[in-house]
Amino acid sequence: MAQALSRLEAGSPMEKRFFAGLTFVLAAAATTTAFAQADRLALQSEPARNGSPGWSLGPSFPDPTGFTIVEADGTVTVIPRQQRAAATAPAVDAGPPCSHSPICGRRGGFARGALARVDWDQTMGYQFSYPYAVPKGVGGIPSVAMDSKGNLWVFKRSPAGVTQLMKFDAAHKLVLEVPESVIGHQDKAHGMAVDAQDNVWIADNGQATVMKLSPEGKLLMTLGTKGKRGDWVEAKGQRLLWQPVMMAFAPGGDLYIAEGHANESPNDVDSDDPANKEGVARILHLTKDGKFVGQWFGNEVGQGKFDSTHGLAIDPRNGDVWIGDREQYRIVVYTGDGRFVKTLQMKNLVCALNFDHQGNPWMASGQDGQFLKLNRDGKVLGAVGNGMGIGRGQFTEASYWAFDPKDNLIAGDTSVGRVTVMTK
Repeated sequence: MAQALSRLEAGSPMEKRFFAGLTFVLAAAATTTAFAQADRLALQSEPARNGSPGWSLGPSFPDPTGFTIVEADGTVTVIPRQQRAAATAPAVDAGPPCSHSPICGRRGGFARGALARVDWDQTMGYQFSYPYAVPKGVGGIPSVAMDSKGNLWVFKRSPAGVTQLMKFDAAHKLVLEVPESVIGHQDKAHGMAVDAQDNVWIADNGQATVMKLSPEGKLLMTLGTKGKRGDWVEAKGQRLLWQPVMMAFAPGGDLYIAEGHANESPNDVDSDDPANKEGVARILHLTKDGKFVGQWFGNEVGQGKFDSTHGLAIDPRNGDVWIGDREQYRIVVYTGDGRFVKTLQMKNLVCALNFDHQGNPWMASGQDGQFLKLNRDGKVLGAVGNGMGIGRGQFTEASYWAFDPKDNLIAGDTSVGRVTVMTK
């Protein structure tokens, strides 16, 4: 049944409505709850107007959490729950769950899988293909990144002992697999970025490290201490990371590390560990050599608050730092030296941020399953993606993606081990 759904072409409005109907039948309980949650929303849809496409609410799709098998043509099979005990679990260990904090979500409230999804009409004419044959096996792909030569790095939540970091050349051929002997096992593979020298940087959200590797896959630097989340206190010589999720680079090469996962973060505020007292989202600013420049936190008094830093990108025009506060559905913008600029309230989860080669901002809408082109005031100008699911052009979680030199989009899926190419 999942295979039948995955083969569905969901490009036209009629096909999208048909797929939504099938999803509703297959996940009746989940979607019934989803539309109960939707009753809280004053607006259920809006037509296209003032340069923005129309949008409407759609159902959720059961999150396979990486228990999928992907064929060479992009077809996805979800491993049935009763068979998952025999499969090696994907790597998703991020430490203690969120508790005793308002940002965790209300106990007894609507579950994430019960959310109604905001689906924007697609008007930009993108097509979907699957030319990258990622080695089979469970585990989703939370991030991909492209270097200056057109090589694509893929970061997968593979089980222990299975390759997590790999590189494909411009012809889509797998040319490098970085073994665990180099990077260890990444307990929760998360964000990835490539710098101007084509070095690749990876974040392990679970083990609280950021690693820098050469284009050949050699380890050059590790920031943080593996398995020891905590605070960076330069005055004490204490250089720990707290839930690193993504990295981005300033035009001059400085490094920004986004830390904090909000609803998935442990409540470390005033913890008993003297090295881990802040327990809140933050942005860490370092030189390209890993030297401390500064940091700022999401819970300061006044404007510019953020509970998470799931999205992170640097505006190429002025060096501003764009932060995706996912669970608050907002983008928070700071200058490169940490001064608040503005907050943009969005209709979708802000799972990832990026700028295309023309300097236009984009965001990934996470489990809403789309990539949205924006202006600098947060207005949605266009959408790519057929919403949440495992069908063609769909994503169970649209997250960190790359633009190729022609500004085509290339993305993984946090809960599915496939790479999607979106071209005009």
